[in-house]
Amino acid sequence: MKSSLVAVSAAVVVATLVTGLKDRAALQEKFGLGSAGKPAPELMMMGRIKPEVPAGNSEFNVQLVADKIEAITSPSAPDTSDPDAVAPQPAAMQPAAPQTAAPPAPVTPPIVSAPPVPQQAAAPPPPAVDESALRYFASRGDKVRLQAEISRLQALYPNWVPPADPLAVPQNGDKQLEAMWQLYSDGRYAELRKAVADRQAADAGWQPPADLLDRLDVAEGRARLVNASDLKQYATVVDIAAATPSLLTCSEVDVLWRVAEAFIQTERAQRGQDAYAYILKNCTNPAERQATVEKASTLLTYQPMQALLALERPAADGGKEFDTIRDNLVRRFMAEGDDDPNLAIAPDYIARLEKLAEMEGLASDALLLGWYQFRRNNDADAEKWFRAARAKQDSAAASQGLALALIARKAPEEAEDVMFRWRADSDDATATYLAATANLMALQPPADLAEDVLHRIAAEVITRKYVPTAQQFGWYARSLNQFQTAARWFETALAWKPDDEPSAYGLVITREQLSDRKGVLDLQRAWAGRSSRITNLEDTSSLTPNAVTPPPEKGALAAQQPAQSTQRPQTEPLPAERRVILQPGSEVVVRAARPAMETATVPRGPRQTRGCSTTIDAGQLKPADALSRGWCLMDVNRPMEAISAFEAALQSPARKVREDAAYGQSLAYLRAGLSGNAAVAATKAPQNRQRAAELQVSILADRALAAFDAGRYRETLIYLDQRAQLQQERIDLMVLRGYCYLNLKMYGDATRIFEAAAATGSRDAARGLADVRNVTHPDTNN
Repeated sequence: MKSSLVAVSAAVVVATLVTGLKDRAALQEKFGLGSAGKPAPELMMMGRIKPEVPAGNSEFNVQLVADKIEAITSPSAPDTSDPDAVAPQPAAMQPAAPQTAAPPAPVTPPIVSAPPVPQQAAAPPPPAVDESALRYFASRGDKVRLQAEISRLQALYPNWVPPADPLAVPQNGDKQLEAMWQLYSDGRYAELRKAVADRQAADAGWQPPADLLDRLDVAEGRARLVNASDLKQYATVVDIAAATPSLLTCSEVDVLWRVAEAFIQTERAQRGQDAYAYILKNCTNPAERQATVEKASTLLTYQPMQALLALERPAADGGKEFDTIRDNLVRRFMAEGDDDPNLAIAPDYIARLEKLAEMEGLASDALLLGWYQFRRNNDADAEKWFRAARAKQDSAAASQGLALALIARKAPEEAEDVMFRWRADSDDATATYLAATANLMALQPPADLAEDVLHRIAAEVITRKYVPTAQQFGWYARSLNQFQTAARWFETALAWKPDDEPSAYGLVITREQLSDRKGVLDLQRAWAGRSSRITNLEDTSSLTPNAVTPPPEKGALAAQQPAQSTQRPQTEPLPAERRVILQPGSEVVVRAARPAMETATVPRGPRQTRGCSTTIDAGQLKPADALSRGWCLMDVNRPMEAISAFEAALQSPARKVREDAAYGQSLAYLRAGLSGNAAVAATKAPQNRQRAAELQVSILADRALAAFDAGRYRETLIYLDQRAQLQQERIDLMVLRGYCYLNLKMYGDATRIFEAAAATGSRDAARGLADVRNVTHPDTNN
């Protein structure tokens, strides 16, 4: 009988141990965790290792187990609580014998859990379950830990049945052991180790419960793992997790989170994703599952998160369990899309955020949408959302996004205005503002900018030493025939960036225009071998505005009626408006605000009127024929048609034809009252000095008249002064100057000018004198 009992018990123990070992090996193989002594682990084992199987013991000695069972069941066997037993049996249970068998041996425990049954019905005895922790938590009334312990024991021993009333489990009679469990509960692990050692020293026959030691090892491992995680020692975290696999269960979700983070931070993102996926596949606590997704979303990218969200379960209310955090997840995904222009976010997420932005009205949501669309070159949608964000909260980020969208839409003037307030908020904000200024100054035709705008742009450019805008200031000044100002800006740009070839080219053609031959030669020598267009510069003395300015689009102009230069202005002065270009030295040069309305008269030879009585497409003509047609149209006062004809003639390969066409088109624009376009047209081909002077005089006269009509009297005086430097002032322009002084309440100057003009017999000047007297001596005149 003894031999049969030994065989049955051995079979049970062998089956238990082999099962545990197989389970562990399978888990290790699945998740990449090796046993002790193997290289660094690649992933944790997502399950608790059986406490009966020592960690790292990969071999099973059947003979050793049989010998231990023989020792336990022999009359001289020691206490059945021998800690060396591989599978300790319950102290109160003994396998039952058949009814015909002899009486039980003297060593049989006095308590039998079941009546004897026939041998053929005998079942293997249940495994020994250490319920000391269960008793302790029950005695303390700690229901949370009691339930966790029951779950743990059920996971370890599937056939174990917990007590019907766990809280009714009697207290452990061993007061010292109770004290040890108290130390464990309080987290005083070093003191617990000392208490165990002290008792073993005092009582050589006492052995601590295996579960207590197992729990102590696990608790110390958890403490080391948490400490390493807090110190960001992620490789250590993975090593501890591999050495303590019993930590890697749903009862230790915080540990799983920390291990997942450690994998991701050590560039093993797939392992981290597997850890989060294990929680979502196996753990049931709703709060922990939701927290898992939230934590994962801060460490994993968009695509891995979609795999985790696929593990979402239905909620009790018919929705999905992560619906409460989905809005925040969408925001995280869109933020990632903002950083990565190649990442395509699902349309459902974009639609959800758009709905949130409209319903909740958060500026942050609109910003996310704006940047997402801008990164994908959807400028219209980006501008819409940036404007919405700025309407809710005018921030640097919203203004910067809107400014970039406006620059992309070729609206740099508004972009500069939007970013001016935030220009110093950050390096990115400064760069955006300066880019807006460069694009603004490069507009063609030149933008009509207010004085304060030009002042602030120039001040920022000088402060930041921003070469692109300084260079554009030079071309801007050239387009307005302000060559001295242009030269100073080009020189300033070169001082900040000596290798800026476009600025050097602008300076050399401007110096040539100003007849500064020495300056031209100096630049050509400095740029020899670096810029062929500078060193091989031909005669550009007749160039007027910026040579790189593109012509206006065809069909974009409308004919205007010229104004009478002798029109009598109002005697009540109007508020003056000024437009300035700041030079690097802070000087102010005034320019016209809009095209003038005067028809300029420039003498030239007679032209035949034949060949232009009918309307045809000049683009179909040869360049030489188109040139002749242009002059014909000018003779019959059809300047808008002449513009198109001269444009066709500009395509000629012959330099002389191009020069005449550019000259004629400038005259046509002047006759149509479009002096700004006339200046641009003059740059399409080099002109000789005489023609350049004629055009410049006419353009300045037109601009002076336009500024006067607009009530900008100081600006009118500036244009008149510039024109007077090139050609003696005509009587009608002297009268215009007198009325400017009158409207500016400079009565002495007005009187002096009107008297000088009246001395030539000008009736307009005589009326001007009368107007001055009416204002200064109204009683006398009455």
